Amino acid sequence: MLVKYNINSLCTENISHSVTLVPRLKYSLNLLDEIIDILDSKRNELKKSNENLTHSFDEFDKTHRSALNLEHLVVFSLDLLLQVKNRTNLVSHVGSIPEILPSAIPMIRMVSAQLFGILPNCSQKLSEISVHLGSIVLDSAALTTARFDFSLSNTESSILINEVKLMVDSKLNKQYPNLDFFKLCNT
Repeated sequence: MLVKYNINSLCTENISHSVTLVPRLKYSLNLLDEIIDILDSKRNELKKSNENLTHSFDEFDKTHRSALNLEHLVVFSLDLLLQVKNRTNLVSHVGSIPEILPSAIPMIRMVSAQLFGILPNCSQKLSEISVHLGSIVLDSAALTTARFDFSLSNTESSILINEVKLMVDSKLNKQYPNLDFFKLCNT
């Protein structure tokens, strides 16, 4: 059985599908903002509690190293999610979604995995965001007939992750000038 399609109805269908992307994207951004606020508070709390380590750090004391590693993890997660938020805010139309969002999803998943043991609620919300963004990317690709290059997406993610790691190491080296953060967090 053949069904006749009218071009105008096809365009209307695409428009109605693209409208459903906006609420999901806004919901995802609201969740992301909540997580960023939580991580920002946690970062401030850790920074304050680790202030004394500037003068009394003992590299052989596991609690000292653990405290600094936790701060590094939180600052890294926060900065990476801020980068994701900035990228997400660049979405201006349906056609830009397949170009901008695919590389954000692996970054969100990585942060979710890292936060699982210390902030499980944030980890769960990040998992939810990655699912929503993944569905938004797939739906937008269907609407725009976009194609994905997952290799390029993964490369973009890796580059941004490495840039954020360097920025975080630099920030924390300035905050704790007598400590070699790169050495501490990679041992």
